[in-house]
Amino acid sequence: MIKWKLITQLSVFGLIMAFASVSVISTKMEPPFWLMTFIFSAFVIARVAPGKYFLHGFILAMFNSVWITLVHLYFYDSYAANHQDMMSMYGTHPRLMMLLLGPLFGVMFGIILGLFALIASKVVKKNEEV
Repeated sequence: MIKWKLITQLSVFGLIMAFASVSVISTKMEPPFWLMTFIFSAFVIARVAPGKYFLHGFILAMFNSVWITLVHLYFYDSYAANHQDMMSMYGTHPRLMMLLLGPLFGVMFGIILGLFALIASKVVKKNEEV
């Protein structure tokens, strides 16, 4: 059984990161913030999820990729102005590339977060009351 409330609550961190990455957090500073978010999320999943830790982490990362893609597309001008390095990576159609690559990044980071949650489940004691 998937705990959708848990995934929805943890995805708020992804939404916050999506807005923060538009103009507050630079591309170079994003990885440490995401690492902290992944570690925190993995430990919460390990404590609260009723099993299927990898799947919970994977689904959470997919939710986050939706938030990030939508926010970056909606605030495209601001994002592009503050992330010239990313814009050059996207080529001549950056909005289309953002839309196409968002789910691919979601899958990639879903595997990573899923593994984090699985590993955390081996270390953390369960607490189903949280």
